[in-house]
Amino acid sequence: MNKRILIPLISALALVTSACAAQPATPTGPRTLTVLTHESFALSEDVLEEFESANNATVQFLKQPDAGQALNRAILTKDNPEADVLFGVDNTFMSRALDEGILEPYRSPALAGIPAEFQLNPENRLTPIDFGDVCLNYDKAYFAEHNLQPPQTLADLARPEYKDLLVVENPASSSPGLAFMLATVARFTEESWLGYWADLENNGVKVVEDWTTAYYTEFSASSGKGPRPIVVSYASSPPAEVFFAEPPLEEAPTAAVTAPQTCFRQIEFAGILRGTQNRDLAEKWIDFMLGVRYQGDLPLNQFVYPVNPQAELPEVFVKYSQIAQEPANLPPEAIAANRDRWIEEWTETVLR
Repeated sequence: MNKRILIPLISALALVTSACAAQPATPTGPRTLTVLTHESFALSEDVLEEFESANNATVQFLKQPDAGQALNRAILTKDNPEADVLFGVDNTFMSRALDEGILEPYRSPALAGIPAEFQLNPENRLTPIDFGDVCLNYDKAYFAEHNLQPPQTLADLARPEYKDLLVVENPASSSPGLAFMLATVARFTEESWLGYWADLENNGVKVVEDWTTAYYTEFSASSGKGPRPIVVSYASSPPAEVFFAEPPLEEAPTAAVTAPQTCFRQIEFAGILRGTQNRDLAEKWIDFMLGVRYQGDLPLNQFVYPVNPQAELPEVFVKYSQIAQEPANLPPEAIAANRDRWIEEWTETVLR
């Protein structure tokens, strides 16, 4: 062979061999997907393992006491995100999450089967996953023992017979607390809702920072056996009481007030955090959350309703849970425009 041809050929082969040797080995171990969420998040182990096995992944959950606090953490760390996906932002906090620019748009193909009423973000930076009704819950035994009618309306809570009976969550730090505050704005209008809260404050309402403290420390029908028989929780809390009861119960010890204009319809969303290093895996997680397998696992783990109408509800959930037929809701744009001011006004009225 001509040396003028042979020498360049050898050089080229050497370069190719060198380049191939310099390429890093393709990782074979599972990647880690981190989901930032609230401490009420739960998922069956076999359902989680199904996702992990199908995607060669490990999912870890970075939990905060409440969805509002999870969102705060995502905002504070947005320049160096700690997670790939944020779950738990609801329609009370969604505008804040969107305004902070912490989320990347993604439209899951599975959204085609989700009712339009849940799809509140046209840019698809937030994907609806579940919904529930934030309502008053009461201890049935307390009211029976005291021969007292449980409250039927929000206005009832300001009456003397309900003095010192109610515990609520702070709307500045708690998503159910904010949802309940918004229900009072919707029910009593901009002109009189603060007067209503002044009446509640005078009637001994107790405010705590999060749902866990309200339900498990202050509420009399919970495992903590607290002093207050009325709590802001969910219409789906009574079936949770039955499901986890030891020994088993035939009837729920609690009930939710679901009369018109007493509850707030809360929709929970998931979103991909801007700056994720696992974008493809995050998309697969969003798809998985909308699938029937995950959606059917929601009711008995988080005691919320699935947004996917193909998911079946378990019997205990159907028997003891109620859906509010006429929630006291506000349009997302009204919440976005007024939420911070309303929280400040509420704080001035109730806490100062």
